[in-house]
Amino acid sequence: MVDVRGRFEPVELSRVPEVGELFGNLGLGEFDGAVVSRSGRNDNWAGLTSSGARVFVKRHGEFGGASSRGFDRALSFEEAVAGQSISTELRYPAVLGYDRDSLLVAFEWLENARSGADLAFDGGFGEDLSEQAGRCIARVHGLDVGGIEIDDSVPPMPPESILDALPLSQWVESSGAQLKALALLQSDAALIAALRELRAAEASAGLRPGHCDLRLDQFLVVDEVLHLTDWEEFRLADPARDIGSFAGEWLYRAVMAIPEALDAEQGEPGDDVYTHEAVVAQGVRELERLRPRITAFCRGYREVRGEPEAGLAERAARYAGWHLIERMIASATQRSRTSALDLGAAGIGRSILLKPAAFISILGLGGLV
Repeated sequence: MVDVRGRFEPVELSRVPEVGELFGNLGLGEFDGAVVSRSGRNDNWAGLTSSGARVFVKRHGEFGGASSRGFDRALSFEEAVAGQSISTELRYPAVLGYDRDSLLVAFEWLENARSGADLAFDGGFGEDLSEQAGRCIARVHGLDVGGIEIDDSVPPMPPESILDALPLSQWVESSGAQLKALALLQSDAALIAALRELRAAEASAGLRPGHCDLRLDQFLVVDEVLHLTDWEEFRLADPARDIGSFAGEWLYRAVMAIPEALDAEQGEPGDDVYTHEAVVAQGVRELERLRPRITAFCRGYREVRGEPEAGLAERAARYAGWHLIERMIASATQRSRTSALDLGAAGIGRSILLKPAAFISILGLGGLV
């Protein structure tokens, strides 16, 4: 069990013998002492081994039948960076070895690292780390992948296939909150048109290697130095996708901070506190407070990649808007009802998708114009 920010907690590993087999094949010995894990969609374990190595082991998918595409994509990133003269601006935990049959990969464990999401929660992810993140992502987008087999399939989100109707299997497995969130998409003709425009713009963009699952919790920070992890969605994609995801993370945090900020400013919640005017005004203040992180990211990105291509900032704004809607859908998988705050965030995302050019400066993406 772990807290909501993903700290490691002790676990029992006796029922996962394939981890010991991997260690034996790699000459790492065996876990010596406490083994810990953190929450996430993939099983993982970390600890000190009898050989003195600090190891983090991750299973890419479900053992015994899951697709290995995420596993293959993660290894294609390792192949992409191997032998290249990579700047220290692109740091990531080193791969110590892997086993394809069990879908296990062993990494160097950055034991004292804090996640970017954890630091953002505490106010510790500022402009310096944001600029590092921009330079890091720029290095990813600049990777030379000639001669490397890299996934060029279209990322699954935004989900064009379900904008008109859900497959019966997905309908049966969805919660009421998920069905409501998806119904909002399917009933919004203007939003559907905007999402299809984004997909068309993505198809005509110059594709580059991309992380394609960028969130603040994918960054690990050790001694004020940023590392980027979790490469199972690595593929050729529109570079605006990663940039928009970073901006969307901060925009989402600005929206989620509104109730607490209003409570602190005006006292206990009440009908006179959560007026439309008060919410909008507080949202503007929160975005103004966090926007320098996005501006710093763009500054670092441009210093490495140079003059941005035409349309990059507008597509990034669209992806930032989509990020808010995707967060609503993701939240719905964990709840029986969609919260008013998530619905409000999705509404902001919709506005950005419909008129992205109007939000470039507001979001701090002006440095990419």
